[in-house]
Amino acid sequence: MGAENDSDKPQNHERIVLLILAAVQFATILDFMIVMPLGPQLMRKLQIGPTEFGLIVSSYTFAAGIAGLVASVVVDRFARRSAFIALYAGFLIGTLLCGFAPNYWALVLARTITGAFGGILGGLSMAIIGDVFPECRRGRATGSLMTGFALASVAGVPLGLVLGTNFGWQIPFIVLAVAGIPTLLLVPYALPKLDAHIGEIKHPIRSLGTVFFHDNHLNAFALIVALTVSSFLVFPFLSAYLVKNVGMQEQQLPLVYILGGVLTLIAAPVVGRMSDQYGKLRVFRVIAPASATLLLIITHLNSGSTLVAIIVFGCLMVCNVGRMIPAMAMVTSSVEPKYRGAFLSANSSIQHVTGGFGAYVGGLIVVETKEGLLGYFNVVGWIAASLAFASLWLAGRLRPAEANAVSAEVISLAAAADASVDASEALVVHCELEGR
Repeated sequence: MGAENDSDKPQNHERIVLLILAAVQFATILDFMIVMPLGPQLMRKLQIGPTEFGLIVSSYTFAAGIAGLVASVVVDRFARRSAFIALYAGFLIGTLLCGFAPNYWALVLARTITGAFGGILGGLSMAIIGDVFPECRRGRATGSLMTGFALASVAGVPLGLVLGTNFGWQIPFIVLAVAGIPTLLLVPYALPKLDAHIGEIKHPIRSLGTVFFHDNHLNAFALIVALTVSSFLVFPFLSAYLVKNVGMQEQQLPLVYILGGVLTLIAAPVVGRMSDQYGKLRVFRVIAPASATLLLIITHLNSGSTLVAIIVFGCLMVCNVGRMIPAMAMVTSSVEPKYRGAFLSANSSIQHVTGGFGAYVGGLIVVETKEGLLGYFNVVGWIAASLAFASLWLAGRLRPAEANAVSAEVISLAAAADASVDASEALVVHCELEGR
């Protein structure tokens, strides 16, 4: 009985770590997403046009991209927990400043500050998962982390809209900042220190060169670019396309996103478990072609096909998140632990920049016709689907960098089950804690 209790300790610790990371992921995603549906109210209250509103949205993305590059130089010089606390505190301060912004330019500045801190948090969260969870459990952990997107779609955005509509656009930001304080206070007790990587890198600039020019890292970056651009070519224009071309009512759009969020919330943990059980590359090769097919279908819908659009949109959201779960698990495993923080910070930066690039290119291709419809959206669909199919080849080129390596934190967690286990056996024991 005592042995069983001891073996539960690593798993309970992992659950706590994952809960903290998921809560922070939910907050950062919601902070980014809530701005877009608040657009009409922001433009009315601040007396700005679409171009000025676009700057409010893009200021977060650009700041996140630049901050990710800066962080890739210095983040591995600090313990993961210390860096996480500092970044999350900065994110909450930036979010609170958004709620108290007195005018347009103050809001743009506040969004820039929020993006600078929030953009790095995503990469650091994946670095923590890579340090705490061994490869055999990383797909499940990544899948659980991805539920933050689904929860933001299902509960966060509708609640934020209700608060913004009834009490003013500032209130969702203030509530989100205040609600994040308990999580911030728990981080020092819930997260391990994770400092085994400190001191391994003597020359930060030289290590940055390794991060960006290692063949395996380049393959990982290429995979993320293909997946990100294929999504952002289509998704920014989907709401307008469904209303203008398909004939959906604007009042139906929140329900569509809620449906997609619910399906994703159910599917993400399942995809994570399947990735660990059947292999991450194998699961990716099943979901990626499905996402490509759905991208083609949804960009070729005709007027009146509202029911089909709702079904396809929900399935597309599931596949879009579903393909990222095994992809991010493979990407995390493709880098040595000592470079993990720098690499994933750079990866987060690349995701933000290429996401903006994809949306910009999509905007250059899509035009509004004289009839008020969106033209050439089918062309965008073909490009997005081609990139999704190309990701199959790119994913096959990734190689794990950790073969038998395991971080000090994983060793300590695995050894909790058996004090006689040495470092070389720790990973095997840790995986067997689940009965694998």
